[in-house]
Amino acid sequence: MAKKKNRTRTILIIIGIAVILLVILGLVGRRLSGPNATRVEIVTVETRTVTQTVTASGRVQPEVEIIISPDVSGEIVQLPVVEGQQVHRGELLARIKSDFYEAQVEQAEAQLSQAKANLSQQEANLLLQEQTLDRQRQLYEAEVIPLDQYEQSDTQYKVAQANVDAARFNVESAQARLRESQEQLRKTALYAPMSGTVSQLDIELGERVTGNELQAGTTVMKVARLDQMELEVEVSENDVVNVALGDTASIEVDAYPNRIFKGVVTEIANSARLQGSTFQEQVTNFPVKVRILDPHNAEARAMGMADAGLAGETPATEDYPSFRPGMSGTVDIFTNTVQEVLSIPIQAVTVRDFNAIKRARSRSDVAEADSTAGDEEEEKPDIVAGGEEDLQRMVFVVDEAMSVIATIVETGISDDQFIEIKSGLEEGNRVVNGPYSAVSRELDDGDLVEERGAGRSL
Repeated sequence: MAKKKNRTRTILIIIGIAVILLVILGLVGRRLSGPNATRVEIVTVETRTVTQTVTASGRVQPEVEIIISPDVSGEIVQLPVVEGQQVHRGELLARIKSDFYEAQVEQAEAQLSQAKANLSQQEANLLLQEQTLDRQRQLYEAEVIPLDQYEQSDTQYKVAQANVDAARFNVESAQARLRESQEQLRKTALYAPMSGTVSQLDIELGERVTGNELQAGTTVMKVARLDQMELEVEVSENDVVNVALGDTASIEVDAYPNRIFKGVVTEIANSARLQGSTFQEQVTNFPVKVRILDPHNAEARAMGMADAGLAGETPATEDYPSFRPGMSGTVDIFTNTVQEVLSIPIQAVTVRDFNAIKRARSRSDVAEADSTAGDEEEEKPDIVAGGEEDLQRMVFVVDEAMSVIATIVETGISDDQFIEIKSGLEEGNRVVNGPYSAVSRELDDGDLVEERGAGRSL
């Protein structure tokens, strides 16, 4: 029985010693890691080239695309092309049934002939009235006939002269109607206005179409230059002010995920496109067109070279990407570049209330003075009085003692990773890069930090 009690007492003593050791180790660990040290990532300020980019998404489209719609109405009786077919300038695209317009031409020709016959009749009558007037003038001068008879002949001559003028006008009007009818007849045949590709075909053989006489006619098809493609992207109002004509760009088309194409900005819209039904929901974007500079659509390019009279060997079709209207893509527009400037990762810069940070630092200094004061006469730091919010761009610089210094910086342009530092830092300074919660909210001036992992330079 005594042995059992001694064994129990021994176990309790061992457990007590273990607990004491654990407490001591915990205290030592906290002492080694420093009071209230925050684990952070630290980077070094370096010089590098920073290129500002504007990223936007849009659709591939031809630079030149013509909508073909008829000027006359009728039934499509001939349609010799299909969608995707290449056509040359002046080639027949479609023909509208022309019976009605041929009848109009014949009717106009008949009206013209009638007007000309009437003109000849009136001219003959004018000649007769002129001869009669000459005889009446001679008789009147010989005092054979009275004055009123002579004046009556003069009036009849003037009437005949006016009838001739009216007949001439009728002939001109009939000629105009004939030209109009002939033009309407010619418009029953639709020809390609340029060499290109039938990018869209909206009708079928036998379908009726509406002309452009009183309103917008039926869209028959579209002919486009597929060797000159571009992307039209939507750029936000905040970014469009940084974009200029001639800016270079890199283009990614979803259909070619592993390829990057070169581009250049060719057009920037002057007016915005508003999306959203209410003012609060409205999104303001500006269309920007970016030309694709890399050769593409080999067959269309070969046709364009042939039409321009340029000879040359065309690469194999598989060497050229085949862009189709409507493909989606993303554009990175390079708007500005600065060479060899101080820069740090974007996430290292935050916007904080600098007055609040100074107040927190003052309270920390007062607390430290209280804990180390030897007597009541020792001077204590003053706490910064509260004031208005002073929002500043700042970083937290890490000194040799592993405490941070809240430092106001002036920034410039930025790319996807880095931001230019114009003032406030020097090359080689070490700054806190993360975590985000520490940089944006938790850290205050003078706080101790502990580097998480090995230090690194970006």
